Amino acid sequence: HSVSRASPNLTFVPACLPPDPVEVEELQHFVSNSKRLFVMTGAGISTESGIPDYRSEGVGLYARTDRRPVQHAEFIRSASARQRYWARNFVGWPQFSSHQPNKAHLVLRDWEKLGKLHWLVTQNVDALHTKAGSQRMTELHGCTHRVFCLACGDRILRSELQEHFEALNPAWKAEALDVAPDGDVFLTDEQVRSFQVPACQKCGGILKPDVTFFGDTVSQEKVSFVHQRLAESDSMLVAGSSMQVYSGYRFALAAREKKLPIAVLNIGPTRLDHFASLKLNSRCGELLPLIV
Repeated sequence: HSVSRASPNLTFVPACLPPDPVEVEELQHFVSNSKRLFVMTGAGISTESGIPDYRSEGVGLYARTDRRPVQHAEFIRSASARQRYWARNFVGWPQFSSHQPNKAHLVLRDWEKLGKLHWLVTQNVDALHTKAGSQRMTELHGCTHRVFCLACGDRILRSELQEHFEALNPAWKAEALDVAPDGDVFLTDEQVRSFQVPACQKCGGILKPDVTFFGDTVSQEKVSFVHQRLAESDSMLVAGSSMQVYSGYRFALAAREKKLPIAVLNIGPTRLDHFASLKLNSRCGELLPLIV
């Protein structure tokens, strides 16, 4: 698991002040008092690895462009939507899959090894927690590094699919205009038109990344599993998420109901600010390594 020792990539990180020593002490106190910490991470933990998020002021995808991520219903219904999705994903994949974990991912892995972190839930689909070595973990929205068939359920690695794309499109070329949070890039309709998309090699069905697209829901089985892990925990830390998406926010509501102390580490406002015990406005990769 190689990790860039270089300084963090701050292209997609909103401006913020360095950690306040008082805040560091408060978070230290919070973590020290936790025996079974439940951690939920969002896009803001991966921005320092060079992956943009959607909502950050000034630097997020929504602030910089009028592009929106693919909708679940559109992907299922429309062959041209799938062609567009996979063409963009094919071009973006080599860069997206090469991103490495940053200091924040490594700290959370270390907390797990020390027995401090009871369970980690990430809303990210970038596999950076896995690359860092986290194991007690649920990928709430799946992972772009896996692909499955909507018909027979067969699963393959995304890297394997890249080879099928290359074989089907030997002469196809496209330059990436800009990279989006989920690993795709922006291409023109003209560029996409001749791109060939492979079908499932087992049954000829439609291939889809193993991620929850916008407009889709997380399986009830996975939600129940996460609720069980939360029930075993004694505190909750949210790192790098504004919690705007209900699939993650529901666990913060459950933590509040259980009267668990909740700490939020995120640049900018979140949906939890009015009921969190602690709100810290710092970079995850700058503050978390200061906690012993």
